[in-house]
Amino acid sequence: MDSYKLFKDDVKNIADKFRELDKNETIRLISHLDADGISAASIMIKCLSNDNRKYSISIVQQLNKEVLQEIAKEPYKYVVFTDIGSGIISSIKEVLKDKRVFILDHHEPETAEIKEENIFMVNPHKFGIDGGIEISGAGVVYLFASCLDEKIKEYAHVAIIGAIGDLQEQNGFSRLNSEILDEAIKRGKIKTIKGLRLFGAQTKPLHRVLEYCTDPYIPGVTGSESGAIQFLYSIGIDPKNGSSWKKIGHLSDEEMKKLVTGVIMKRLNEENPEDVLGNVYLLREEEHESPTKDAREFSTLLNACGRLGKASLGIGACLGDKKIKEKAIKSMEGYKKQIVNAIKWYEENRESSFVIKDNGFIIINAQDKVMHTLIGTLASILSKSNSFKENTYILSMARLIDGNTKVSLRISGRNKDVDLKQVIGKIVYGIEGCEAGGHANAAGALIPSDKEEKFIERAKEILGSIALEERVN
Repeated sequence: MDSYKLFKDDVKNIADKFRELDKNETIRLISHLDADGISAASIMIKCLSNDNRKYSISIVQQLNKEVLQEIAKEPYKYVVFTDIGSGIISSIKEVLKDKRVFILDHHEPETAEIKEENIFMVNPHKFGIDGGIEISGAGVVYLFASCLDEKIKEYAHVAIIGAIGDLQEQNGFSRLNSEILDEAIKRGKIKTIKGLRLFGAQTKPLHRVLEYCTDPYIPGVTGSESGAIQFLYSIGIDPKNGSSWKKIGHLSDEEMKKLVTGVIMKRLNEENPEDVLGNVYLLREEEHESPTKDAREFSTLLNACGRLGKASLGIGACLGDKKIKEKAIKSMEGYKKQIVNAIKWYEENRESSFVIKDNGFIIINAQDKVMHTLIGTLASILSKSNSFKENTYILSMARLIDGNTKVSLRISGRNKDVDLKQVIGKIVYGIEGCEAGGHANAAGALIPSDKEEKFIERAKEILGSIALEERVN
């Protein structure tokens, strides 16, 4: 039978098990803090609210045994994990054996076989479907919640925002995400146009759009207000309209052509310099020139909320609460500034002891100089810049206040054959107290800060040997 049909049948069967839960009991909901996790939590909350179910929610950066032990002490009988949980199934089995657990996730699971009668997992990997590409955590929750309540289909656009936030949009979507997008379009929630994929294009002055453009990265322009203004003058565009700054909507057709050509020329050393052009997903019910009009900007808004410790604002924005959405938008400015500060810190310290470079890899140990919630974002931005050769491994690290260090691993270019989750797993193997996870295209780990030196030596050994193998091959 078709694997997609088997997956959808499994979603429905597990939704039927959820429907049996006692409505008098409070559901304990745990989700991840990124855009996908917040989107997933929002859809689940809407589903529970529609069904008059009580819930208690926590948004976490990492799910580990300590968090599970805290949940085990709580009085709740039912626990739901969204966009998180598949990587530590053995710990869930051990610690939460007295609770009924639902794992709604798209990450590769520790095991696809679950024999325990109290644990139910919805995950595309069980049927050979790649959750890193085909469907996000929010998409999995959307399919599950839609089986419980047809009205959840009105929130298909939230699942698409989650997928975009999880980097699953590559100028279009794969099958499962594409089906969800079709539903969102059919319900009048999203329209797709071809255009410039620039963050803030709907709302900000043009020079600010260019300054804050991190995906795609524009050399000499991203992170520099003066660089952005000089760039506009150099391609024959006056950044001002009289006394006010121009927005993209103010450009003539001729100026738009100059802008597109100029950005592509700046990115000529990249494999795909024309990546600046592509699908733009506009949310029909959001106001014109709102930062939440563009689905990519909305996903960044959710990331900002999660990474600045304000996930509840992101959930409110997803569920359409106008006042909460306004607060969320204010927090996004601070987030973008923090990202630009992280880029500037790296540029100023790229030749310092914080940065180790070798053939085929770079290790950035920011310690406490960059927020740990932004270290993965920094690695992603650098992986898309033209600062490194194709297939360079970028490993970044930053410390938490609890004695641990957050690690992120990315690779420059578009190497589809590399599984970063496997690579980070090899690096942490044998180092006590380390946890690794993620996807093939974006992976990470949490390590004790006092093991940083050992971890870095191991990373140099593993990444160096992989790079050598690739050069030999």
